[in-house]
Amino acid sequence: MQDSEREELKEKVLVINDLIKYQTGTVASRMIVFKKAGTITCFSFDEGEGLSEHTAPYDAILEVTDGEAEVQIAGAPFIVHTGELIILPANKPHAVFAKKRFKMMLTMIRE
Repeated sequence: MQDSEREELKEKVLVINDLIKYQTGTVASRMIVFKKAGTITCFSFDEGEGLSEHTAPYDAILEVTDGEAEVQIAGAPFIVHTGELIILPANKPHAVFAKKRFKMMLTMIRE
């Protein structure tokens, strides 16, 4: 997304789940804020899709805005539902798997 497209989101009332649509058989993402201090990205996951285990150098907050997912942090599974969030600690491996179609907003805070 170009910076000019991100600008169009400022000073508007936004419905989180309208910012990104479900796409069959895939994970889709839309970055809505990109700053040196951190990012906010919306994701949609079709049922059965996911993000494989990886690490990030910063803490991240995963907020489920629709549906249900399994989040694994250092191998420990957590089930999260609409309206719930989980903090993904920096430098710990984590993965995300859609138990049902789900959407999330990911906020990454950089130091």
